[in-house]
Amino acid sequence: MEQIDLWALEDRYRREGARLICGADEAGAGPLAGAVYAAAVILPWGWVPEGLNDSKKVTPRQRDRLFDEIRKRAVAWAVTSVDAAEIDALNILTARLLAMDRAIRALDPAPDFALIDGNRDKGISCPRIAVVKGDSLSANIAAASILAKVSRDRYMEEMAKVYPEYEFERHKGYPTKRHYELLRQYGPCPIHRKSFLKKFYAGGGAS
Repeated sequence: MEQIDLWALEDRYRREGARLICGADEAGAGPLAGAVYAAAVILPWGWVPEGLNDSKKVTPRQRDRLFDEIRKRAVAWAVTSVDAAEIDALNILTARLLAMDRAIRALDPAPDFALIDGNRDKGISCPRIAVVKGDSLSANIAAASILAKVSRDRYMEEMAKVYPEYEFERHKGYPTKRHYELLRQYGPCPIHRKSFLKKFYAGGGAS
């Protein structure tokens, strides 16, 4: 299998004049509960930590190691979130882009170009390009995916202590069979995304 050059995208835009290039990604767009998290990262040029990949393809233990290593070595990194109430007031697409923009704007030094994971980049407040499957193509996006995923998982583990009846430590708020069973038993809690539960309740899910 051919090895992908995780710096090819950055190199292209650097040759076009970009000086500091960040990657941005989010975690938690699909869950029924909890905030959506995003991270932005500027790695040292050309550095790829061992095992770096899309966070969904990395084991939890590897993610924890990469999380610490990336934060220690990065030129700049930031993690931000948009909570369930904001998601309900906006929509998940706008919320995930807002979370990524918040992370990018929190970087110090500030980037002059951003690689955004996905196929949408509306609302990002610096020059940027959307990169489909960017977390498998760009070192900076892959690093951002690790920071966002680990940060959100840890947040949901904390929420499990606040709302233990929902077992958030197990499913992290995602729409699993067990999560729906607990919703039927207890109803939603303050961190559930009401806009995500409309079809569930319209279909008699609470019965």
